[in-house]
This record gives sequence, structure tokens and C-alpha cells, in this order.
Amino acid sequence: MVQASKRASTCPASGIRAMGALAAGYKNVLNLGIGEPDFNIGANVAEAMKKAIDDGKNKYTPTAGIAPLRAAIARKLKRENNIDCAPESVMMSNGACGAIMTTILGVTDPGDEVLLPDPAWSNYQGQVHTAGCKAVFYPLLEEHKFHVRAEVLERYITPKTRLLLLNSPSNPTGGVTTREELQEIADLMKKHDIAVISDEPYEQLLYDGAEHVSIGSLPGMQDYVFTANTFSKTYAMTGLRIGYVQGPVEIVKSLCKLQEGMGSCVNEPSQWAAIEALEGSQDYVEEMRKTYAARRKILVDGLNSLPGVTCLAPEGAFYVFPNISKHGKSHDVAIDWLKRAQILSIPGTAFGAAGEGYIRMCFAVSESTIRETISRLSGILTEGSIPAR
Repeated sequence: MVQASKRASTCPASGIRAMGALAAGYKNVLNLGIGEPDFNIGANVAEAMKKAIDDGKNKYTPTAGIAPLRAAIARKLKRENNIDCAPESVMMSNGACGAIMTTILGVTDPGDEVLLPDPAWSNYQGQVHTAGCKAVFYPLLEEHKFHVRAEVLERYITPKTRLLLLNSPSNPTGGVTTREELQEIADLMKKHDIAVISDEPYEQLLYDGAEHVSIGSLPGMQDYVFTANTFSKTYAMTGLRIGYVQGPVEIVKSLCKLQEGMGSCVNEPSQWAAIEALEGSQDYVEEMRKTYAARRKILVDGLNSLPGVTCLAPEGAFYVFPNISKHGKSHDVAIDWLKRAQILSIPGTAFGAAGEGYIRMCFAVSESTIRETISRLSGILTEGSIPAR
């Protein structure tokens, strides 16, 4: 009898999807679990995709992507991220997820150690596992506003450390690591000759004056950094599955050889749509950001009004990560909220052990959904519901 490989059978499962499956058994669920924009793609972007199909641009493309898109991304990286790069240093991918998986495979060997944030998007751990590497987790602490700190990272570096994965703005915490903090991290990576994947899907979703800095833009880091991004969050193109990675040209050429055997190329109509997303009007992107900012305030204020709940205002992305430790363990609280209030949230432990005591909630939902969420939680989180300590 054929059996699954150890690689497949021991691959970590997504706690996000597990909670979604549980929620399917309940009625009238308020879904603050999935991290997906509730906006449609811009009309100009949709029209560009339709035109590509009508014009017969629905064929195989070069593995790295069509030349006009790679050039547009190079211009974008120069304009918005201060990364001066050639189009040849860009490879298109199946979302940022595909870019990160291919890059991990391209810069590590089995047995190497990869530094992962904790808490973090759960797929990172599965990707490192698939590559045959060892995940080493560095904590993101509330006392540091969930920023990545070099002095914390340094404790986890060993002679086997090959790669660091950064994510700022952070999923699930909303923390935005500062320029000064990133410079210290950059110096540390150069000191130990460690490659960096900088996953930046939430770069445009910033609040209260927070600044996004790409670590690849810092002096001397072009030979170390692979900047991964997606069109899913900024442009609400989640279902089109298009992202990219930019890095040292010769290594990107090797990544293309890996991608050729795993997915061949990104679908062509989405690539033409992506050009319009980057170079067309950005008005709807700013409108989304303003809408998220308003929803963020309602959710943060509402959560902080609840007994036994404290919530830092996220500096970026579209998640809050409230501390609910006074109510119990993360998984127990998430289940309790689902059963008693039909609210779908994600336990912090779905993102790593350091997520214990927290819950992730997404505010890429309607204002009415957020207000109803707070109303339902107010009904169940009375002072008496907080366990004695």
C-alpha cells in the first residue's frame, strides 16, 4: 500500500484553516479569521486582465515572467522601496508564498537552520519543513511592540544558520520594525553572512505615521536580501495568485530553474493586470488604507473596552493581536468565542508558541461586522467570566 512520505505526513497544518473548518458548523458567524481584503480589485486592473484575454495574451510565459512586468516591478522597487535593481533580478511567482518557498529552496540545503519570527504566518514553518531545514524561532515581544530586535535575533544564531525570514508589517501582530532596528539587523546578518527573505505584503498598509523600510535598501544588503511581495493585499488580487521575489541576479536565475519544475510560470493575464495595478491610478489603494484605518480604530477601541482584554494599536497590516491571557489559553478562548458568540478569530498559538495569550482578528471586514463583534463579546465577557488567578 502506498503511503505518504514523511515530508508530507509530518508537515505542519495551518491552524487558520482548522479554525475555519470548525466555524463551518455554526450559523451567523462573524468571520474575523481570514486575512483577505473585502474589496474587489480596481476596475482598471480588471479591465487590463480582460483585455489581455481578449487579445490572446493567455499563453505560457518565460518562467521569470513577462519582460514588461519585471521592468515595472524594478521601477516600483526604485520608486517606493529605494531598491535600485535590474529587471533581471526579478522573478514572478505564485503569490509571495511561491516566491518564499522557491527562495528557501534556492539558498538553503537540508539540515540548515532558518530563523523564523514567532508569532508569524504559519505557512513559513511548513515551507522550511518542506525544504528539509530546521526552523529556529525568535520571539516577537509585546514589550517591544512586536518589532524584530537584533539583540534577540543574535541569541538564536548558530554556525548552521543560513537564512533569516523577516515580515514587517507583521502578520499577525501588525508590528512595523523601524529603520534603526533594521539597520542593526542588517549589520548582524552581514557579520554572520546570513541571507534574508523580507516578506513585505503589507507595505502599503501603515497607520499613525509608521514608516515601512525594505531591509534590501540598506547599504551593503543587496547581496544578502530577497524581497518578496504579492499583489494580494495592496491590490486585493488574492485569487489571481501573483507575486514576485527580487534578489541577486545570479541566484534569481537559479530560482527560475527551481520554479520551472514546480509551476512553470505565472498565468499571463494576471501579469498584464499586475502592470496596470502598479502603474495605473493608486486612488483605490489609498481609499482602502483609509477605510482600514477607520475600522482599526473601531476594533482597537472596542477591544480595549472589554474586561480582561488589552490591545496594542497595530502600526501596519490589517490585524489586531489583543492580549486575552486573563481569559485563558488562546485556543480555549477562540473556541469559546466561536461557540458562545459565533465569532471566528484565530488563536495566537496558530502562529507559534509565543502567540500564547493572544488572538488574531482581521479588520478587513465591514464596519458593521466589527461593531457587532464588539457587541457580542461585550455580552459574554463579563467580569465574572475572567478566571481567578
